[in-house]
Amino acid sequence: MSSAIETTRRSVLAFGAAAVSELVIGFGANGMLVRAATAADKASVLKTGTFIRIDNSGQIFLVNPYAEMGQGALSAVAMLVAEELEVSPYIIRSEIAPGDDKLYGHPLLGDQITGGSLGVRGAWKQMRQAGAAARIVLIEAAAKEWKVARETCRAEGGFVVHNPTNRRTPYGDLVHAASAIPVPQDPPLKAQFKVIGQSMRRTDSVEKVNGTAKYGIDVRLPGLKFAALMLSPVIDGKLVDVDPAPAMAVKGVTQVVKHPQAVAVVATNTGAARKGLAALSPGWEGGHTTLSTAELVADLSAGEKTKGLVATQGGNSAAAMTKATKVLETSFHMPMLAHAAMEPLNCTVHYRRTSCEIWVGSQGPGRARRQVAATLGLSDAAVTVHNYTIGGGFGRRLQSEWIVLAAEIASKVEGPVQICWGREQDIRHDAFRYHNHSAVRVGVDAKGMPVSFEHRVVGPSVMSWFLPGYVKDGVDLDVVNGALGSYNWPNHRVEYVRKDPPSGLVYGNWRGVGETRNCFVVETVVDDLAANAGMDPVEYRRAILKQEHRMRHVLDQVAAASKWGTPLPKGSGRGVSILEGFGSYTGVVAEVELLAQGSVRLRRITAVVDCGQAVNPNIVRQQIEGGLIFGISAALYGRVTITDGKIDQTNFHDQPVVRMNEMPEMEVIVVDSKEAPGGVGEPGTAVLAAAVTNAIKAAGGPRLYSLPIDLAVEPRA
Repeated sequence: MSSAIETTRRSVLAFGAAAVSELVIGFGANGMLVRAATAADKASVLKTGTFIRIDNSGQIFLVNPYAEMGQGALSAVAMLVAEELEVSPYIIRSEIAPGDDKLYGHPLLGDQITGGSLGVRGAWKQMRQAGAAARIVLIEAAAKEWKVARETCRAEGGFVVHNPTNRRTPYGDLVHAASAIPVPQDPPLKAQFKVIGQSMRRTDSVEKVNGTAKYGIDVRLPGLKFAALMLSPVIDGKLVDVDPAPAMAVKGVTQVVKHPQAVAVVATNTGAARKGLAALSPGWEGGHTTLSTAELVADLSAGEKTKGLVATQGGNSAAAMTKATKVLETSFHMPMLAHAAMEPLNCTVHYRRTSCEIWVGSQGPGRARRQVAATLGLSDAAVTVHNYTIGGGFGRRLQSEWIVLAAEIASKVEGPVQICWGREQDIRHDAFRYHNHSAVRVGVDAKGMPVSFEHRVVGPSVMSWFLPGYVKDGVDLDVVNGALGSYNWPNHRVEYVRKDPPSGLVYGNWRGVGETRNCFVVETVVDDLAANAGMDPVEYRRAILKQEHRMRHVLDQVAAASKWGTPLPKGSGRGVSILEGFGSYTGVVAEVELLAQGSVRLRRITAVVDCGQAVNPNIVRQQIEGGLIFGISAALYGRVTITDGKIDQTNFHDQPVVRMNEMPEMEVIVVDSKEAPGGVGEPGTAVLAAAVTNAIKAAGGPRLYSLPIDLAVEPRA
């Protein structure tokens, strides 16, 4: 196992028999081997991080520790297990793990988190080991029963087969005997794959198409009530009071719940709850009543001129800058962004004084469990979090403040209640990607080649409260990710100036994290450098890239696939952008057309990704496509603004996403590789914007240093 996995508490396989009719393979929470030899040990075994169960009918059950939010986690992990178990992934019954950091924590992060494009990277060895361990004990059980050498047997299609005689026994008939065999602690993994690397349909495709897939918003319990929620329209405002009478007069309304930050109307159906909420006139006080976007932007702009903490440096950038033939200086502004997921926030809670049960779609269900327990004064064991498929996460559902709020409201309601945020509440009270600015200085020699590169990153520190281990000497390692790109800057320095938002303005992760800020900056600067040197942007990148074969290969492939350099009509242009991030190497070429009315049309997007071993190339392509589309929406429209302390945007009419008729032709090429898997959920989003803005410049448009794209804005030097 890798050193990162070896040191985790989940790095030792736990094996036991939950009952004589089941074989259970999992990872012990305390890092010690856990075994159960009798049915009496069932309860203790099921308290381990159980991943695989095989019953005496041969049915295989898989507990997936990762959230499913459209990225294909259920399918990818099932394929990893199926590969080692020598079965089809379609016969495996997958379920999403409940919230428990100790049992289902990510092997690289510790907490039970689905984010950072780390799902397959975390599962790659861990889940294959679980499958391999199950296969090995089943083969050994059959060999003992047949009194033959283990080496003469193999697993195949849910059976153990004796090679010389072709005798075969189904897995289900072997689970009792297999449960008495010690599990191997470091089982050898297959080198030749039958399942991994195949473009297979997702294991959950049918359910998602026919509507039987269950999302958090689909939860229905006996006696369930429904609550509509309103938070203070002013950031950090507090509820003074509210007269419940108008809401209580609405048929179906049963209760009005007051909370320091919100008011909720509980009813027998959602319609009544929303109608009752609309009838209220709550009084609010405090908050940032004069706050504006201009004030926030000015604060970050001041940070561009402030000396920051050194995140990384090499050589002597200051000395080299003084010897440069020319110095190029640029300032970048990136706006506040919402997630705008299709499924609005929702959470179903049943509070029972001494316990709390939650049904939700969360990217961090273990953290939600801990935070709810602490807020309600319960032990972690008294809180159960059932995790459901998510209708779009993008980092918003990594946070749990909305789940805690739902639990607090539910603690004042008799029986289970589903708290659903309306679209307006979902957007106006998002956990925003906060404003980010950058100031870049590059010194070049007489030929236009860089001799010094300085990048001052100005932005918030999400990791300071989300994963403090990612803050080193005051530097948020996430916000500076990708601040140098993949380039060989002879002398370089990256500084970090921390600028958090005002109190009450919730901020957090957004699809692409640090790279989505810095890739736009670096790839725009490199295009400027190419223009200054009088060189083609692709050729200039080749000249200054690190001696990194994988990135160079991706750049060459995306240039060839996009027909880089071939003529285009007047008013059209191509732009390139590359990204080394999330363990993957991604290149994008965008082709755009400038329209007469001062807008831009995206005509074609070509992407090449080297993500190492692609578990399912179909899913990889889908993920890159989805990331690109998310990035297009942000580049064209993404902007959240504030006036008089209130978020201006409320719904998709003023927080639009790209529509079908605006979508360009798109091609995604997956590089064939046997390297360890990288992530693919976020690279497409991070790499997109610079390719588009570089294409706009190539088409004769302005050079853009701010987002979203506005062709009427004068470029800022």
